Amino acid sequence: IIVFIFCWNDFLFAISLTSTEAARTVPAATAFFTASSNFINPTGQIAAAAIVVTVPIIVMVLIFQRRIVAGLTAGAVKG
Repeated sequence: IIVFIFCWNDFLFAISLTSTEAARTVPAATAFFTASSNFINPTGQIAAAAIVVTVPIIVMVLIFQRRIVAGLTAGAVKG
């Protein structure tokens, strides 16, 4: 329940504190996707937007995987 409240608060702050469409975060921007009719939910467009946003992050993690693991394990070494 607490995680849901934190995510909801993050979403509401992103919607209420951004003044332009260019400044919106990804969850806030996908919430404003509309279809050609009020009765159609643009699920495909929302899924495509999520993939377009996620793929560059996955590519960057795969490129810098050694450095990420080295940084995580460097703090675990004692001495």
